[in-house]
Amino acid sequence: MNQAPRQAIIDIGSNSIRLVVFGGPARAPVVLYNEKIMAGLGRGVVATGRLDPDNEALALRGLARFAALLDLMQPIPVRAVATAAVRDATNGKQFLGKVRKLGIAAQLLDGDGEAVAAGYGVISAWPQADGLVADLGGGSLELVRVAGGEVLDRVSLPLGAMRVASIRAGGPGSLRKAARAMIAPLDWIGECAGKPIYLVGGAWRALARVHMHQRGWPLAVLGNYSFPASEAAPLKASVSAFGSAQLAAVPGVRSSRALQLDDAAALLAALVAVVEPDTIVISAFGLREGLLYQQLDARTRACDPLIDAIRHAVGTQQQAEGYAQALLAWSDPLFADEPPAMRRLRHAVCLLSGAGWAINPDFRATDSEDLALHGNWIGIDAADRATMAMALHVALGGDPAKAPALLGQLASQAQIARATAWGFALRVAQRLSGGGPQALSALPLGLAEDGDILLQVPLRLIALSDPSLERRLARLGAALGRAARIESLPYAPEKAALPGGRSAAPSP
Repeated sequence: MNQAPRQAIIDIGSNSIRLVVFGGPARAPVVLYNEKIMAGLGRGVVATGRLDPDNEALALRGLARFAALLDLMQPIPVRAVATAAVRDATNGKQFLGKVRKLGIAAQLLDGDGEAVAAGYGVISAWPQADGLVADLGGGSLELVRVAGGEVLDRVSLPLGAMRVASIRAGGPGSLRKAARAMIAPLDWIGECAGKPIYLVGGAWRALARVHMHQRGWPLAVLGNYSFPASEAAPLKASVSAFGSAQLAAVPGVRSSRALQLDDAAALLAALVAVVEPDTIVISAFGLREGLLYQQLDARTRACDPLIDAIRHAVGTQQQAEGYAQALLAWSDPLFADEPPAMRRLRHAVCLLSGAGWAINPDFRATDSEDLALHGNWIGIDAADRATMAMALHVALGGDPAKAPALLGQLASQAQIARATAWGFALRVAQRLSGGGPQALSALPLGLAEDGDILLQVPLRLIALSDPSLERRLARLGAALGRAARIESLPYAPEKAALPGGRSAAPSP
C-alpha cells in the first residue's frame, strides 16, 4: 500500500467553492478535512456574463479563510482549480488575479481538463467503469466516455444546473430538444447506449437521496448506488410534484440543493432519452479525486482501491502480520471457481475479520457487519457490502439464520450462500491457526478427487482434529453442499474417515 502525504485541493466551482485535504493511501484517498462556501459564482455569469460583485466578494472572503487554514497546515502541497463560472465570465481573469493575491495559485481548468478529471474520478472509484460519465456542475455538464480504465471521448456542454432553468423556460420539451441538439451530433455517444451512465456532482447525489427515500432503500450509502435508467422519467415527475420544501425534508438533502432538484431531474430524464443508457450509477468520486488519480504512476493506479482502503483502516488491528493474505491463499483451493470480483471480496473479508478481534467479544459479529456495510470503501456496491457483512457475521460467531434481514435485501441468495461458506471457512482457520499465518501453510484445505472437502493434517499435529474442528468443518461442507473430511499426512486409504472412524456431518 502506497501511503500518500497530505495534499489539498481547492475547487472553485460555479455553485460552491470547496477545500478538501486528502491523506491515507494514494490509491484510496481519505478526506481529512472538508469545507465549502456556497458562493454561487455562476449565477451572475448566467444572468449577465460577469461574476456578480456580491458573490465574488463572498468567494474571496471564503478563499482568504482557506488560505489562512492552509498556512497553518504547512507544509502541504495545494492545487487550486477554477471551472465553468470563472472560465465563462468576462471578468474571470481579474477574479483569478485576486485569488492569487491571497496566496492561492489558482489555475483555470478548461472544459476538456474538467471532463478528463471527472472521468478519472469515476475510474478511480470504479476501475471497471464502462459507459458515460455525466458531471453536472453549476455552469457546465461534462460528458465523458470511459472504458478499460481510460478516459476516451469527452465534451463540455453549457447545460449546468444554473442554465437549465432558463432553457426549460422555453416550454415543455425544450430541455430535451436542447440536449438532443448538443449531444446527438457526437459520433461517439452511440457507444454509450445500453451501458451505465455514471453521475458526478452534488445535485445528482441529492437526487439519488430522493430516489433512495422513495424506494425505501435500506442502505444510505451513495457510492455506486444504482437504479434502472427507465426510472429517470418517474423520478422527474415525483420531484416536480414534491416541491423544494418537501424535498429538503428528505434525509441527506440540503435546502440549497433542494432548489436545484427539479432542474436536475429534468436534465437526467433528458439525458436518458437522448443517450439511452441501461443503468444510472451514482459516483462518490469526481473532479477532485480525478485530479489526484492523474498524478499516480501506472503501478499505483493498478492497485485495488478496496483492498488499499481496508488495509489503511484496519491494518494495525490484524491478529498477526501477513495473516489475512495467508488466509486468502489457504482458502483459494476451496473456492477456485470464483471470478476475480468475488475473490477480491473474500480478500476484503479476510482483512476485516482480523479487525474483529479488536472489538468487544459481545459485539464482534454486529460491529463487523456494520463496518462492512457502512465503511468508507471504494469500488463496491450495496450487494458487495452485504456479501462481506454476511461472511463476517458467520466468521465471528454469528448464526447464519439470525443474520440481519437487510443483507438478504441487498444481495442475492447465491451471494449470501457463498458468503456463508467463506465465514465457515474462516471459522475452521481460526480453530487451526491461532491467528498465525505460518500455521495455515501446513494444513492444506481443498477439494478431493471425489469432490469432498478435504482438510489435511500432518500426523504430528493430529491432536488438532478435535470435535470442535470436526463440527466447523462439517458446517463448511453443509454450506457448500459437500461432504467434508480430515485426512492425516501422509495417508494411505483412498478415502479416510475422521479420527476414530467418524465422518464429518452437520451437528444438530
